[in-house]
Amino acid sequence: MKVLVTGATGLIGSAVTARLAADGHEVTAVIRPGSRPLPLAATRVIELDMATATGTQVWAEHLRGVDAVVNCVGALQDSVREDVEGVHVTGAAALFRACEKLGVRRVIHFSAIGVDRAQPSAFSATKVEGDHLLMERDLDWVILRPSVVLGRAVFGASALMRGLAALPVALRMGRTAPLQVVQLDDVAATVAFFIRRSAPAQAVLELAGPERLSMDQVVSHYRQWLGWSPARRVTLANWMAELVYRAGDLAGLLGWRPPIRSTARKEIERGAVGDPKPWRSLTGIAPMSLTAALLREPASVQERWFAKLYFLKPIIFIVLPLFWIGTGIVSLTVGYQEGIELMLRTGAGSLSGPGVVAGAIADIIVGLAIAYRPTARQGLYGAIALSTFYIVAGSILLPSLWAEPLGPLAKIWPILVLHFVALAIRKER
Repeated sequence: MKVLVTGATGLIGSAVTARLAADGHEVTAVIRPGSRPLPLAATRVIELDMATATGTQVWAEHLRGVDAVVNCVGALQDSVREDVEGVHVTGAAALFRACEKLGVRRVIHFSAIGVDRAQPSAFSATKVEGDHLLMERDLDWVILRPSVVLGRAVFGASALMRGLAALPVALRMGRTAPLQVVQLDDVAATVAFFIRRSAPAQAVLELAGPERLSMDQVVSHYRQWLGWSPARRVTLANWMAELVYRAGDLAGLLGWRPPIRSTARKEIERGAVGDPKPWRSLTGIAPMSLTAALLREPASVQERWFAKLYFLKPIIFIVLPLFWIGTGIVSLTVGYQEGIELMLRTGAGSLSGPGVVAGAIADIIVGLAIAYRPTARQGLYGAIALSTFYIVAGSILLPSLWAEPLGPLAKIWPILVLHFVALAIRKER
């Protein structure tokens, strides 16, 4: 069959694309503009922003000749990069209308578990609204509502579990409800089942694992899988947890997509549990437990690296902007006269003042660019270029700086290396 998969670079979308291609289907992958790397399993790739694809005609040109659609697009919370209403409702509605108009009858749509029972956030409210819009269409629709999805590939909450497992203490967040985590392979297998023309239709299924676990238990399973001994449990006070969620919201405003945001707090308190019996009865798929899934795939050194780097990444992207912005502010205020004297030692003369100001402004611009996710890559390259310039210029104009006790030039090297580390781990997927 010819299948169009939206959100094909996401956690679920990428697994679905690979599974359908392996089964012999011809997959057209719809991805966010600029997303890289491209899904290798796809026959064709379309760059399209779901939130702005609100017209039926936008989708119609991509749906010609398509036999089925799998909608895997989702967004946790509004930010500079995410529009929850546009993705879950407006864009999805346009896609469903286009499918009905062009006769693409088979539509598999991903929602989230529990959204029909409670909508504590815009995420769950828009998800259930998108579900109802699909149900109103004359289509062979299937709505899948997975719990927290875990697998070898990770993103969002699934990545957070591994990061928490790597902490020296078992950090416990308050007011977390039980989870019935589901394996990514089981989710992809479910899509492979329903993509068939003869498969049942107009069904709403909860994809939930066979066991109820607390968040602490899930993290403990991963810690054991990664080969680390149990850690001492520390409960985070509610006010401290609230600060963490607010920090996540701030990062979202800067274009980053941390899983710990105010929406996550509301959804975690609601929990992610459901009844897997209808899913199992209809498809014959026996959902795998977390223990069985982890035993099947032993942890590798790459898994341990990822887990230990998980919380170091936000620290790096906090420290680097503060470093560059801070040095710029210092150069323009309390350190201005010292900067002038340093420039005079190089023989800059009347250019000393403008040179100090220009350097300070360049530092601040670089720091701001690194802090803002859409420009972080350019900011890091700018920081590397600026650091290299400082080393070269300092070595030529004032080589005595290499012999000074505090090593102002020597200390640039580890800073330079940290920028390359930041570049290496900048990608979220």
